[in-house]
Amino acid sequence: MGKETITFRVDTGTRKTLDVIAASIDRDRSHVLNEAVKAYVDAHQWQVEHIMRGVKQANAGKFASEAEVKKAFARWHK
Repeated sequence: MGKETITFRVDTGTRKTLDVIAASIDRDRSHVLNEAVKAYVDAHQWQVEHIMRGVKQANAGKFASEAEVKKAFARWHK
């Protein structure tokens, strides 16, 4: 997989913290940023995929019954 350079701004404190983290694990700032961006993208990609799946089900008229909703709420109120 190829790599591309992107540029974005962070506040000075965040940059200093990134550098401390990178030094503590004997890696460069790019490695730390790549790991952080990957974790963020993975989490949000999962969320978006599940939202889209729910929207598709709703558009198809697949909703939980009233009994299923009550059962779910009952579990949360224990």
